[in-house]
Amino acid sequence: MSGNALSIKKINRDLFWNTAGSLFYALSSMILAFFVMRAEGPSVGGIFGFGFSTFGQQMFIVAYFGIRPFHITDVKPEYSFGEYRRSRLLSCGAAILFSALFSGFMLLSGVYSAYKAFVIFLLALWKVADGMGDVYESECQRGGSLYLGGKALFFRTITSVLIFMAAQLITGSLPIAAISALLGQLTGLYCFDSRYLREGTGKPDLRVEAGKTAGIFKATVLLFLSVFLDFYIFSSVKYAIDMFLGDESSGIFNILFMPTSFVYLLANFIIKPFMTMLATAYGRGDRAGFLRICKRIKLFIGGLVLLCFAAALVLGGFVLDIAEFLLGEGYSGSLVPHRYSFAFIILGGGFYAMANFYYYILVIIRRQKGIFFVYAATALVAGAASRYAVPRFSIKGAAMCYAMLMLILMLSFLWMSRYYISREGAFSGEDG
Repeated sequence: MSGNALSIKKINRDLFWNTAGSLFYALSSMILAFFVMRAEGPSVGGIFGFGFSTFGQQMFIVAYFGIRPFHITDVKPEYSFGEYRRSRLLSCGAAILFSALFSGFMLLSGVYSAYKAFVIFLLALWKVADGMGDVYESECQRGGSLYLGGKALFFRTITSVLIFMAAQLITGSLPIAAISALLGQLTGLYCFDSRYLREGTGKPDLRVEAGKTAGIFKATVLLFLSVFLDFYIFSSVKYAIDMFLGDESSGIFNILFMPTSFVYLLANFIIKPFMTMLATAYGRGDRAGFLRICKRIKLFIGGLVLLCFAAALVLGGFVLDIAEFLLGEGYSGSLVPHRYSFAFIILGGGFYAMANFYYYILVIIRRQKGIFFVYAATALVAGAASRYAVPRFSIKGAAMCYAMLMLILMLSFLWMSRYYISREGAFSGEDG
């Protein structure tokens, strides 16, 4: 078989398993949200949606620490897998501590019941385990075996989801189901992530040199703060709904919000496999090749955004009517009235997908300071705007606020990436 045929086969394999893993990971939150809302009702469904997709995902960000883009583009390599793994263990520990403090504070202050605080904590632990699995999947991608990371993500996710659903059906207890899923996650880390990494690398480099773990945190701290703020911006309206509108509205908005993950996921099907190529082109100083790949990705995401928004405007009511049917009679008329909010949420998801692409470009050319500045400024806007719009305009205000915030992010990163790339010496790798 020729080298070109082998390369095509490898790309197809990477795309297939990365797509399978990422798709089921994104769909899992939708499946579980529908499952819990149908089984337990909108209030408990709202607790699950907030705990799993909002606060839990925020704790995933703490565990993740913004390291993956740095890890997968560390092609020299500067750091060993052992050093990346140790840094991830420390960040996961911090996420667990923060989860406990948050749940305890909300309980003691009377904002959450004991039940809600306990469930939120358990769901956060589930997502922290995802953060640990990511370091194995990142190393697979860095080593040229993206497909193995996709396989690990797929099988680990499907295992925990099936265990959760089975436990929920058998016991009727959300806390027991969450504990069962967490045990499934930990089993998956051993059976899938660790196993596939050994399959791809033979024996991963587990050496840890003195001071290197601190070096990783120093190199990525701005990325972490940026990603943490990014998710706060992305979820600020959800936090406002949890605070001002309650669990039932939180559950309804979570259903309306689900397709944004699908739009973002479709965009990442293209973005992820090309990150190493972009990093390599940047490292070689191949400006023309770098810009050529960027143009292709931008055209794909732009077309996807327009298609999804048009489809939401035309078919949104029909889709939400189906969602009401799937949720059961008790939800009749609860979603369809929000069809225009649904369309603007999808548009915001498209803006976010494009913003994420420009974010990755800025990471590759190591412009962490610029990234952080944009996120810090937008986070201030998000906090004020969501607290104004949600109490006054309810779900409609949340949808419009979300779309506006994502547009601000996209335009800010677009301008910044063009500025740095067009500037003389932009491919020098110096942080501006």
